[in-house]
Amino acid sequence: MQRFECNGLTYYQFERLNGVTHGVFTRLGGVSAAPFDSLNLGGSVGDDPTCVRENHMRMYDALGVDDASSCSVWQVHGVEVVIADRSVREQTSFIHADGMITDRYDTPLSMRFADCTPILLHDPVQGVIGMAHAGWRGTVKGMAAGIIGAMMKTYGCKPVNIVAGIGPSISVERYQVGAEVIDAARAYFGDIDGLVRIDPTDGTSYFDLWAANARDLQHVGVEQIEITDICTAQRTDEFFSHRAEKGKTGRFGAVICMT
Repeated sequence: MQRFECNGLTYYQFERLNGVTHGVFTRLGGVSAAPFDSLNLGGSVGDDPTCVRENHMRMYDALGVDDASSCSVWQVHGVEVVIADRSVREQTSFIHADGMITDRYDTPLSMRFADCTPILLHDPVQGVIGMAHAGWRGTVKGMAAGIIGAMMKTYGCKPVNIVAGIGPSISVERYQVGAEVIDAARAYFGDIDGLVRIDPTDGTSYFDLWAANARDLQHVGVEQIEITDICTAQRTDEFFSHRAEKGKTGRFGAVICMT
């Protein structure tokens, strides 16, 4: 990923997604006070709504996209995918979902994160973009494969043409999990070799969200995948981390838009 600064905000872009406007924003450059300092995009974490709104405006402005045309969802750690069209933009409340796709230009898709995995997608052949939110629950339910399936069914996309970016999230080194997660991963993926690490000293387990989502994308035929190496739990200077900050934190934002 490449790091950029604009109007006091810092964000990252995937090199492979060079044909579409996008950014994974850090926590820097906003107006929120601690513990949400400062570019908090989360509206349900206890921050001042006025600050959250201003932060959204700054984020969209940094990319030069229209805030009024943006689409988002109420993320629920599921696998539902929304087709972002005018009817979605005109909703008075967010639809519960963890994925969005659209073939509409000047329609920014945005979501919020704090350890879960952002997945940004672009099919330059069909002119389609998508975004997904995948924590462990979404990952082991097939969020990555599901949004690709939605792009294929809705817009006729071919996985071989889709470019995917797997963004900053908690890394395997910091993501200790219990038996529930391991059992769910095994039930979905079958072979979990390369997805789970076991500490030989105490037997604790660690789940690799990046590798798991990449495998899910590859399983449905996506070949062009860029994986970040930025761990949100290790880089709380730039990113919010629910685990590292014990839940008292904000949410960083990601945006993708065809312009």
